[in-house]
Amino acid sequence: MLRNRQALIPYLLLVAALAGGVLWHESEKVPGLGRVVSTGRADIGGPFQLTDQSGKRVTDKDFRGRYMLIYFGYSFCPDVCPTTLAVMAQALEKVGDRSRRVAPILITIDPERDTPKVLEDYVKAFGPTFVGLTGNAAEIKEVEKKYRVYAVKKPLEGGNYGMDHSSVIYLMGPDGKLVSFYDEAISPDDLAKELKQRL
Repeated sequence: MLRNRQALIPYLLLVAALAGGVLWHESEKVPGLGRVVSTGRADIGGPFQLTDQSGKRVTDKDFRGRYMLIYFGYSFCPDVCPTTLAVMAQALEKVGDRSRRVAPILITIDPERDTPKVLEDYVKAFGPTFVGLTGNAAEIKEVEKKYRVYAVKKPLEGGNYGMDHSSVIYLMGPDGKLVSFYDEAISPDDLAKELKQRL
């Protein structure tokens, strides 16, 4: 009896393989089934009203005609934020004169501590063209949602806190629409190459 069952195994495998092939062939006739189908642009970005490091209210429209290179982070970040902003600064330096067409922007995810004055002191370390944007908690949450940003407050010992957050550099076009985005691990050379191709 056991031998009879074992003898059936190759035939059962053959039937399963044939069935799988038929299903795969049929899936080719159904759009989107069995493969990735993408259309249009990613729905990332949108209008915002925030406050810059000088205390001036600004909107996304103030940057029209220029590219926006946007990073969401915070000034108390111990590692990834300053490293990523430094990559942006080095890349823009490599781009040369064409970098004037790019507004490098840090949008804080920690409005409680990142006041305009704090951001003014922080962003100037990365270059004179860097813009720091803050706002009230509701304004920041709204812009985080539009850019699909993950940001959560994490309590630390001593009553302090850090921010657990996604780390993406967004390149928005002169029309305010998403052009591309980059992982924080991108090198200054690679980011500069990307920007030169766009500018």
